Amino acid sequence: MLNGIDALERSGFKELAGQRIGLVTNHTGLTADGRSNADVLHAHPDVDLTTLFGPEHGIRGELDQDNVPDGVDAATGLPVFSLYGTRKQPSEEQLANVDTLVFDIQDIGCRFYTYISTLGNTLEAAGKFGKRVVVLDRVNPVTGGHLEGPLADVDKYSFVAYHNIPIRHGMTVGELSLMFNVERDFGVDLEIVRCERWNRGDWFDATGLIWTNPSPNMRSLTQATTYPGIGLLEMTNVSVGRGTDTPFEVLGAPWIDPRTLASTLNRTDLPGVRFVPIYFTPRASVFAHQACGGVSILVTRRSEFDSVRTGLTIAVSLRNLYPNDWQPEKLMTLLVKQSVYDGVVEGHEYEVLAGRWEDDLAKFKSRRASVMLY
Repeated sequence: MLNGIDALERSGFKELAGQRIGLVTNHTGLTADGRSNADVLHAHPDVDLTTLFGPEHGIRGELDQDNVPDGVDAATGLPVFSLYGTRKQPSEEQLANVDTLVFDIQDIGCRFYTYISTLGNTLEAAGKFGKRVVVLDRVNPVTGGHLEGPLADVDKYSFVAYHNIPIRHGMTVGELSLMFNVERDFGVDLEIVRCERWNRGDWFDATGLIWTNPSPNMRSLTQATTYPGIGLLEMTNVSVGRGTDTPFEVLGAPWIDPRTLASTLNRTDLPGVRFVPIYFTPRASVFAHQACGGVSILVTRRSEFDSVRTGLTIAVSLRNLYPNDWQPEKLMTLLVKQSVYDGVVEGHEYEVLAGRWEDDLAKFKSRRASVMLY
């Protein structure tokens, strides 16, 4: 299995010949044998790497803060411009020494994971300032075959809702770049260096590639699997396990009775998941150093597990069980679908909620088909 960086290296980097290169990347931009893409490009005599750009968590993936600063890369000595802070896309000045922007970051297949927003912003800047873009594609770790949840309302776009796609979008960054470029009319000269020997139904653990935590709280394939639904709830007043050893595998709050919530959720008989009542105390983040009652989320059959269905079922259960404690308003930050949010607040079952995005999802499948590479 090869990601785009490996296919590019095998070609002798001919796609970058004669160009000054700006690389948008982080610590996940590794070759199959574990070398940094920045180091590989910088060392190659036929590649003129001039500038580095880093997304949320920084170019080395170590920062968990609202503003990531600019800096200098210790390994290459190149300038590093942050795309996560007051500025979220390259400026014309930062692109003065760049002809082609190369994007190479591992996504996890979820709309509100911000690396794909950085992809969109990179394309937008390239369109404005006349720069070419080469996307080095990477596999979707939770497969390219599953779609989950509502599409974002087009009047509510943000850095955690860049485009009109479902929460679990079933696309690679290469495919998303094609969709963004066409549907947002960026007009970018865009080239995708494809993955090789990856099938849409493959999970990451079928690829033989080495797992690298894409961000500080994304520590396993299991957490990437649960994230679209459990992460959906984290802007509300619950802990989703940040500050524990298992983020996105637990959920709780000081006002939740764990046995009541677990039994309520288990009675819904959601496919591929069970809930175990627990107490836990986060060391940081929401409810830091406070004992929380809640549930451990055990994925028993990932091929049947629908994370968004699970997250929304939890949301409705919290609404019904704890109407005076759970504060749903910030659910909209990541859900970004007013009709579904209204249904959660009204306590509707999942089937009613899902009916509010079925037509949109069918249209998305057609849009997606026109840019599918695998």
